[in-house]
Formats: sequence, C-alpha cells, structure tokens
Amino acid sequence: MNKEYLYEKLADLAVRKGVNIQKDQPLVINANIRDAAFTKMCVRKAYEAGAKSVTVNWLDQELSRMNYEYQSVETLQDIPDWIHERGKTEHENGAAYLRIISDKPGAMKGVDPEKMNAYQQAYYRKNADLQAYTMNNIGQWCIFGVPSEEWAAVVFPDKDVREAYDCLEQAIFDVTRVHEDSDPVQEWKEHTESLEHHAEILNEYQFKALHFTSELGTNLTVELVKDHIWAGGGCTTPKGVYFLPNMPTEEIFCMPLKTGVNGIVYASKPLSYQGKVIEDFWFRFENGKVVEFDAKKEKEALQALVEFDEGSCYLGEVALVPYDSPISKSGILFFNTLYDENAACHLALGRPYPENIKGGTEMSEEELKEHGANASMEHEDFMFGTKEMSIDGIREDGTSVPVFRHGNFVF
Repeated sequence: MNKEYLYEKLADLAVRKGVNIQKDQPLVINANIRDAAFTKMCVRKAYEAGAKSVTVNWLDQELSRMNYEYQSVETLQDIPDWIHERGKTEHENGAAYLRIISDKPGAMKGVDPEKMNAYQQAYYRKNADLQAYTMNNIGQWCIFGVPSEEWAAVVFPDKDVREAYDCLEQAIFDVTRVHEDSDPVQEWKEHTESLEHHAEILNEYQFKALHFTSELGTNLTVELVKDHIWAGGGCTTPKGVYFLPNMPTEEIFCMPLKTGVNGIVYASKPLSYQGKVIEDFWFRFENGKVVEFDAKKEKEALQALVEFDEGSCYLGEVALVPYDSPISKSGILFFNTLYDENAACHLALGRPYPENIKGGTEMSEEELKEHGANASMEHEDFMFGTKEMSIDGIREDGTSVPVFRHGNFVF
C-alpha cells in the first residue's frame, strides 16, 4: 500500500470536496502541530486548486491543558481584541476554513471544568457576531480527521502503538472512501446524492414530530419547527459554492422546536466533551428542557454541558443516521464526535443551524427564536441511535408513518 499516495488523495479530498476552495479565495487551516506533514499537503493542494493564500493556525492539546491548569479564570476570560479582528478580516475577505483533527480523547481529564467553561463562554461572547459566517454557511468550512498515535491508543487500547495507529489509519481511509483504486471525489458525489434523496422525502412529509424508541429505553418525542428543512450531505453558500462541512458524513438533520421535546433518551455511545469522555448517560426532557440527567462517568462534564448557558439544556438539532452506515459497520468506537455521530442517530444540545428552517439563513437570532428555534453559544452532538431503533413520523392529524425500523430507513 502506497500510504503517501493515499494521504495525497485524502488531502485533495479535504481541499477540493470538503471546503471546495475557489480560485483566488483565502483558506484558513486550524491544525494540531502533530499533523504538520498532512497540513502541508493540504496547503499545497489548496494552492494548486487556485487558493489566493493559505494561513495555518497551529494548535497543541498539551499547551491548552497547561493554560487551563496555570492561568487564572480572569486571565482565561480576557480574550484579546486581535482574535476578533482576525476573524472579522478573514470573513470580510471571504475565507474558507479547514479544521484538521487528531486529538486524544480524554486529554483534559482532571482539568477544572469551571475554568474550561469560563474560557469558552468568554471566547464565544467575544466572537458572537462572527458565528453566523459558518452557521449560516456564508463561507465554506470543513472538519476533517487524520490519525494520531495518541488517538489510536484510546481507540485500540489492546494493541501496541504502531498496530493501533495502522488500524485507525485504515479506518479513516475506509470511511472517507479513500483507496488506491478509488475515485473518492466521485464516490462522495454519489453518496451525498443518496443523503439528499432521503432529505427530500422527509421534506415532502413535513412531519409535526418524530417519535423515537430503542432497546436502551429511549422514548422521546421531538417536535419540529414549522416550515422545517431536512438537510444532508453538503451545503451551498450564497455564492452557489457546494461544500461538505463534515467528512465523513452519513446524516440528514433538522431543527427541533425548542419547547417541543418530551421524554427520555439514553446515549448509545460515549461523548468526548471538553477533552473528557462521558459514558453511560441519559437525559429527560420536559417541554424541550433537560430537567434530569445522569452519567456513570464524568457527570461533572455532562453538567457543565447542560449548564453551559441558558440554551444548552435545549436541543438545536435532530439527525438521522442508518445503523448500517459504514462507520457503524466498522464496529469501531472512535471517541470522536465527527466519526461517532455518523454511526448513529444523534441529537445536539445548543444552537441550531439556520438552514434547517425556510428563510432561516436570512433571519436574525430574534426572528429565529420567534419561529421556535433555540439559541446558545454551545452546539454539542450526542449519539442515541441503536440497532433496534424505531422512528415514527407524526403528522398534523396525529397519524404516524414509519421512518426507521431496526435502525434503518424504511424508504
């Protein structure tokens, strides 16, 4: 296997299909320093595709951990003006964003959650007016994963480091449809067309609500906003540029009515949040709000999520993923939301995507609220889909239509 060739195809996929960089468009890449070699491939691919400029912001988990451990809350909350000005300038110049991830799950275990929340809330407040650029798909953005030894050791704890890395590497190639004899760009075109087909069917139904049940005990009704739009596969900017925000992606997703969620939901996979791995958790909702929750591991981190701000205890997204998706079939628990959310149906606490309601990308936050949307600085997905999950679409007259049986679409 020519791994150098596969990584070249992977980088090409991220740049040309993920962010779909346009001629004379700036690209901003956020990447861990451990991924320097792959990042350089992406830089070169971007320039070859016609990018005007490529800026790389280097990140490091260990440095971030030390900042949390040694800085005071006051220092963490003091977000410098230049960060906002940098983002504002990038947006004014029409930049696209590529985020390359390879983080170790659980790397922030033991870090004070209050410090982490204080920094993140201060950061979001400082840059609140910049959020619409990606949330409303004004510019292209893509999250893309590559393997690391630190990550592989968590995913395959019974293997030695080299073998674990090779296994994670192969899994990432597989789920992104990158092989020596494949045309991943064409395969992704066909795959996204399939996702869009399922979204079109649900958009025709315009269900009032979805009712979820599973063998774990989930019994949850999620009402959808009026004039909702199911989306999946890729997104399109106002300039008509089609891009894939998440690679891989197996979901179609929609906007819940903020006050229309009732029942109990049991997570089917752990959640990596703020560098901590939350396991065996559940939520109970009343009129949209989380009123009770628990977790066997890292309950404090779960509490930090629910109490992050006023809207983080309400849902902002409901997403459908067939149990027979490639990531689910792999049998691998990645401990990373980008991958695990594409193995199972999931929900997201926090802010919604404006594209999921008719005219939403042109609405102000207040107008979105008037249409029943949640508002939050947070957006965090958790998985609850299972092999035996059933989903019924509830019409306005109360009659139901099967959508999922045994974890998969019925149409």
